[in-house]
Amino acid sequence: MKILRSIHTVNPALGGPIESVKQSSALLSRRGHVVEIISLDAPDDPWVRESPVPVHALGPGRGGYGYAPRFSDWIKQRHADYDAVIVHGIWQYNSLGVWRALRGTATPYFVFPHGMLDPWFKRTYPLKHIKKLLYWPWAEYRVLRDAAAVLFTSEEERRLARESFSLYRCKEVVVNYGTAAPALDLESAREDFFRDFPKLRGQHFLLFLGRLHVKKGCDILIEAFAALLSSSGRNAPLHLVLAGPCADAEYLLHLKQLVAAATKDDGSITFTGMLTGNRKWGAFSAAEAFVLPSHQENFGIAVAEALSCGTPVLISNKVNIWREIEADQAGYVENDDLAGTTALLKRWVATAADIRVAMQKNAKECFARRFEIERATDSLLKVLHP
Repeated sequence: MKILRSIHTVNPALGGPIESVKQSSALLSRRGHVVEIISLDAPDDPWVRESPVPVHALGPGRGGYGYAPRFSDWIKQRHADYDAVIVHGIWQYNSLGVWRALRGTATPYFVFPHGMLDPWFKRTYPLKHIKKLLYWPWAEYRVLRDAAAVLFTSEEERRLARESFSLYRCKEVVVNYGTAAPALDLESAREDFFRDFPKLRGQHFLLFLGRLHVKKGCDILIEAFAALLSSSGRNAPLHLVLAGPCADAEYLLHLKQLVAAATKDDGSITFTGMLTGNRKWGAFSAAEAFVLPSHQENFGIAVAEALSCGTPVLISNKVNIWREIEADQAGYVENDDLAGTTALLKRWVATAADIRVAMQKNAKECFARRFEIERATDSLLKVLHP
């Protein structure tokens, strides 16, 4: 098959599905399929040049929405070259642009909403939701309605997607989703990580890895960690590592002020910035557990990456794969508030050594059974080419 994937940006620093897109595209290519990406990036953006998958960068579009007429024109002229088009994400022009180009043609398109229909956004950003209500019937509703299938990465995501808009119609399909296990020596990766952050060598630490964003619950994680230290007389044998980029300088300052107030700058919390390559995998492998108290998480690629390293996960019940984690005893699940996040950390500290070893084994088995990229690719191909 020849597949075109539409995404707003291939910039890895902005989070989103791009890591999984790159990995699954590489696997599809190894299986003999041809995969290309169309995006609203500028052609000279560095992440376009660095992408391992060919990118047709047809931006920059106008504003955050990314309106770019030539995006649709390009697809109209070339759609017959592709067997299928996969749209990643909604609410930006890379979804409506595909609909405008392909309506009335024989080229099917498929949509991954990637959690963007979750009612959390409706509750948290009511003014934005009013704008979306005005826009919905004329744009995204039609994008989903006319898709060959709308692809959800968990049953939870599919269920929640029905709660945001009363006008809703599409062909729903739940597919496997996942990532690749690290193809490198984890011991060497840990050394690379500790070489950059020597004060963490020998420390027992919990790892948050992802965008530093209010949606991820970073603030309550800091407060919960401080509460853990306080309840243990500041003798908890744990360190907290916050790894990831932050696009909002004001929010980053807020987090650092929280750390200063909660821990008196005692060095128990470390910000590393964005980690990639060996250092990222070294952090996953060296951590006692991965923690994500997110308020809304469609899937959580970082959760799957942690599992692939045999690292148990401590997550909120707003991470849509929480039921799978709980069923496989690969981690702990609590509410996405301060009490729940504090309970997550306390449960981990209280976990006996033999139980932790069992959870590490369960984590690897959970990944292999549910979230390994080969299974995810098989599932996607069954939908694209039944």
